[in-house]
Amino acid sequence: MLLRNVVLEDVDAYIQMRCDPDMMKDLGGPLPREGMGEKVQRDVRRAAEDTAWTKMIIPETADPSVVAGTVSLWSHEADDQYISEIGWMVLPTFQGRGYGKRAVGALLEMAREDGRWGLIHAFPATNNLPSNGICRAVGFTFVGEQSLEFAGRVLNTNHWVIDPRTQLT
Repeated sequence: MLLRNVVLEDVDAYIQMRCDPDMMKDLGGPLPREGMGEKVQRDVRRAAEDTAWTKMIIPETADPSVVAGTVSLWSHEADDQYISEIGWMVLPTFQGRGYGKRAVGALLEMAREDGRWGLIHAFPATNNLPSNGICRAVGFTFVGEQSLEFAGRVLNTNHWVIDPRTQLT
């Protein structure tokens, strides 16, 4: 598996992940196609500025244009403080093959080496068993359930946290 920065040509992958009812069922339903180009542009800009990491998951033997999913790390304000958050999506044809777990582990290792992200939080939907399993498998600590807003929707999530500086080998 390879992680590469998002590029402008990844719009179709974003649409496959974010506009599909099955992919988005745990995130309140599909997002509209309109705006995906701008979302990719914003993510490409943030990656170039090194203010957020959006990595495309590339299967080990695939052409770099073949995308299995995405894993991202960014900081944002929550409860009057800034936190670092990680999130991931794996397309259905690639699910169940360990891409999500390996991608999350690789990005956490990059964060450990980089040293600036501090504690990293994950908020998978409470009923998203695979994503919660990834959190357990890579060493996150369960904090509790939490309601969060995403794309104007309120989601029931599990709150996980990890300190990559001390919990990764």
